[in-house]
Amino acid sequence: MADEVRTFDVSLVTPDGAAFEGEVEMVIVPGADGEIGVLARHAPLVAMLQAGSTRIHVRRGRDEDVHEFATGPGFFKVEQDRALALVDDAVNAREIDEERARKQLEEATAELEKARAGESDADQWQLEQRIKHAENQLAVLGRV
Repeated sequence: MADEVRTFDVSLVTPDGAAFEGEVEMVIVPGADGEIGVLARHAPLVAMLQAGSTRIHVRRGRDEDVHEFATGPGFFKVEQDRALALVDDAVNAREIDEERARKQLEEATAELEKARAGESDADQWQLEQRIKHAENQLAVLGRV
């Protein structure tokens, strides 16, 4: 019994739907005050999440598979061997296009500078969110 790995259900959900759902061994989320690691039988918890890296550890027999996502801010809830992360965005790290993320960052930064100088009517908050999203993807790749 000592080798038995306890698992629990995890859902990583965005406004567009589930980015991940399944039975896992551990999940690590970017809490507002630092990373939060959760295993099966964790005490009930509600926390705010910041943009960052969410890592989901799935056991497949003797092998462990780690799914990493660049996630946006949101909320996290753990209750009775079930964890739910509600985030504004989740991009699988394997699907991040570094060149595209860099281009998005450059374009949004340039547009934000124009908006702040009064040369554009673009929504500054939206541009700031685009910048954070691109920076988060590059950070997950380790390129910032």
